[in-house]
Amino acid sequence: MQSQLKRGTLELCVLSLLCRGDRYGYELVNLISRCMHITEGTIYPLMKRLKDAGTIDSYIVESQEGPPRKYYRITDDGRAVQKEQEEEWRSFSAAIDRILDGEEQI
Repeated sequence: MQSQLKRGTLELCVLSLLCRGDRYGYELVNLISRCMHITEGTIYPLMKRLKDAGTIDSYIVESQEGPPRKYYRITDDGRAVQKEQEEEWRSFSAAIDRILDGEEQI
C-alpha cells in the first residue's frame, strides 16, 4: 500500500515544494526523502512528465562546485494543478480520518 500511496502523492509533493521556490532535482529528492523513501530514479521521470504537461519549467544555473544544475520552477498552470490536487488530498484524507476515528458508521 505504501508504494501506491507514494506514486499517488509524489506529484503533489513536488508541486507543493516548487510552490515555495525553485529547486534542482537532487534537492527535491533529499527534501521528500526526509518524509518518505524515494530515489532519484523516481523523481526524474516525473519531472519530465510535469515539464511536458506544462506544469513546471526548467533552467540551467552554473555552479562553482561542479557541473551546472537544472533548476525547476512551477508555472501558473502548475499552481492551479497543485491547488486542485491539494484540495482533493485534504478532502480524501479527512474522509479516511473520519473512518479511522469511528466517526463514519458503515
